[in-house]
Amino acid sequence: MKLACVLSFILALSLYAEDLHPAAGATGFVPLFNGKDLTGWKTTGNWLVEPDGSVSLHPREGEKGWQRYDAYLSTEKQYADFTLDLEFKINAKGNSGVFMRVGDLKDHVKSGFEVQILDTYGLEKPGHHDCGGIVKGIGPSKNMVKPAGEWNRYTITVKGRSVKVVFNGEQVIDASLDDIQMADRPNLGHIAFQDEALRVWYRNVRIKELK
Repeated sequence: MKLACVLSFILALSLYAEDLHPAAGATGFVPLFNGKDLTGWKTTGNWLVEPDGSVSLHPREGEKGWQRYDAYLSTEKQYADFTLDLEFKINAKGNSGVFMRVGDLKDHVKSGFEVQILDTYGLEKPGHHDCGGIVKGIGPSKNMVKPAGEWNRYTITVKGRSVKVVFNGEQVIDASLDDIQMADRPNLGHIAFQDEALRVWYRNVRIKELK
């Protein structure tokens, strides 16, 4: 009897974690990549669509640094309130980032805000610059990043000044942009992936615009 109760509890927790991420066929979600090319996006970076439909960065020889903003992979369209769901993978010491509401494509850092992607697996107390945190804003409540080479999942909901981040089944951020030094960030802007001149992969990228 006790074993059955324990198993039921574990199953309930598992289903709860899955509920935090939208189901594959959830109503209202549309893919941001067509699986063939980068239609709808702009970049000067070497971002390629892989045979499996994922999009990955293949840094060119001599490329380095994070201030090459035109090399970021940015949507042509601007978004206001939305839920963005995606998976990402990095190598050891990997680094990238998911930018929201970028108002100026010449400076993503100052005109948008970034949910960090970084190889910080095993870090006991992650901060704002670690994986799952909003850079220069707030750290995740828990370190949920998987070891390098494994796929991770973000579900990021931005509505008004509110931002929530679900990371591999755990809600790690529930904050107001006005309270985390992001009060000057716009309510409308582009979505972008950072080019740190390091390999990174994205797949199953989809968005649901909120009214």
